[in-house]
Amino acid sequence: MAENTATVETAQADRPTKAKQDPARNSIAEWAVTILLLLFGTTTLVQAFVIPTGSMEDTLLIGDHLLVDKLAFAPAGEISKYLLPYEQPKHGDVIVFRYPADISQTFVKRVIGVPGDHLKMVHRQIYRNGVAVNEPYTYHKFPYDESRDNFPGSASPFAEGLQAELQHEMLDHHVRNGEVIVPPNSYFAMGDNRDNSLDSRYWGFVPRDNIIGKPLLIYWSYKATTDDLAGSSIHSLFSHMLDLGEHFFSRTRWSRTLHIVRGFPDSQLPEKPIPLNPGNPDP
Repeated sequence: MAENTATVETAQADRPTKAKQDPARNSIAEWAVTILLLLFGTTTLVQAFVIPTGSMEDTLLIGDHLLVDKLAFAPAGEISKYLLPYEQPKHGDVIVFRYPADISQTFVKRVIGVPGDHLKMVHRQIYRNGVAVNEPYTYHKFPYDESRDNFPGSASPFAEGLQAELQHEMLDHHVRNGEVIVPPNSYFAMGDNRDNSLDSRYWGFVPRDNIIGKPLLIYWSYKATTDDLAGSSIHSLFSHMLDLGEHFFSRTRWSRTLHIVRGFPDSQLPEKPIPLNPGNPDP
């Protein structure tokens, strides 16, 4: 009987010690779950992205910090396609994608052509399937240039390496009667700043699998230069951090903060065609 009592007392004495260890263990578990949820959210649902060049001006400016919806264009599963709002990229959508000539780089452009579309550009005017496309979002900074503002034409002198190969593949195999025909599972994308955009005119089509998502929101916009944002050296990073510390309030574009990024579907564009309008592009 005494042995049994001692056993019970020992067990009871152990319980408070175990209880003291639980809060720390629970705290670690909570942090682990939080970190996992954050990682899941930033890799599966949304992703932060900063605009480093002016190829999408004036829709998106250098220094716009975006949240990208990675779920919208995600491949639908057998069950999830009935539960989640998956969609295919449409005319006028702004998309974020891995650059076909170097998938380590991420680009943002607007969808101009979807699979099966016949496209050409004459004097800066896009024609899709024989109809002039209204594009109120386009922006021109430089004078008309025949080699840049007519498409398809000869291969660009700016293209090199894999970029040149992709451009030649498009021009050699996907042009008929002076029009580019967008192949299956591919998209033709262009920057809104047409005079300064490294886009499908120079490196061909965007494969469907390269598309990451679409911009949802400008959560912060800071007036900066391409060198500030694209520089990879420690010196450029340090200089940018100093600039932020000194000019955060004065160079933040407060009017663009929390600005929702929307595409321009065909249904939202005016029906009347716009009249024909008689450097190295940015990515």
